Amino acid sequence: MKKSLLILTAAWLFMMLSPSEASGRRFKKIFNGKNLDGWVIHGTEKWYVEKGKLVCESGPDKQYGYLSTEKDYYNFELEVQFLQMADGNSGVFFRSTFEGTIVSGWQVEVAPPNHDTGGIYESYGRGWLVQIPDEKENILKMGKWNKLRIMAVDGRITTWLNGRQMVDITDDKIAQGRGAIALQIHDGGGIKVYWKNLRIREL
Repeated sequence: MKKSLLILTAAWLFMMLSPSEASGRRFKKIFNGKNLDGWVIHGTEKWYVEKGKLVCESGPDKQYGYLSTEKDYYNFELEVQFLQMADGNSGVFFRSTFEGTIVSGWQVEVAPPNHDTGGIYESYGRGWLVQIPDEKENILKMGKWNKLRIMAVDGRITTWLNGRQMVDITDDKIAQGRGAIALQIHDGGGIKVYWKNLRIREL
């Protein structure tokens, strides 16, 4: 009886913590700040580490490029920070698989102002699932560090940009998806984005 009471008390205390307090205990870095260990490059675009930051940059081919985790993730909370230079058209993919630079999965958009950063796009499928309303387009800070948070729980996907909720949807097809987390370089050239503090907790 005492043991059961202790377990219930511990569970109640954990539930009383704020999301940041609860999740902070379980977050793990997925970028070590030194090299690309644990990641896989898809395509010929540039991925490298500079002064502890992960950099994606268009190469001579000016094509799509991706950097995916070696590990697959299903239910998770992911936090990343990004700084857009030049065009800044990128994204964070989840539950995604790759054949060369053909990706099957879903993208949380990272794009220049007024282009739906925080929205959700299904590649080689239904296209835009959720675009961002005009009144939220000022949440993105071009040329400054931004914080993107993504929570995936079965078919429910919620995104936040700089602490503001951008998307909250539930989708049966997303619930069936399996695969990696990945960063994107859009085609067209002229893109450069810095990333830091990439961390995840599995749910």
